[in-house]
Amino acid sequence: MGKENCWEVMKCGRELNGVNTAKQGVCPAAQLSIFDGINMGASGGRFCWVVAGTYCGGDAAGSYAQKLANCVNCKFLKQVNKEEGRDFILSPRKIKKD
Repeated sequence: MGKENCWEVMKCGRELNGVNTAKQGVCPAAQLSIFDGINMGASGGRFCWVVAGTYCGGDAAGSYAQKLANCVNCKFLKQVNKEEGRDFILSPRKIKKD
């Protein structure tokens, strides 16, 4: 089984063609190809805590700096951290530039 993205675990329905996209729009984490592959996810699906404008607990979250304090307690972030182990990327500063 592949590693799950945030929309699969959180079941928000805001992934591309998700059940809630008509009323809430597609989540920015599901659209940002610049984060594709980070923490082994699709788009920003395993790096959502960095993406501005995601919905967390039904509320729109702000920028990375504004929401990180809440995200560190998120069950999904903890899951990704555990699954990735030493390769876990928390911060955009840790992304390797080619």
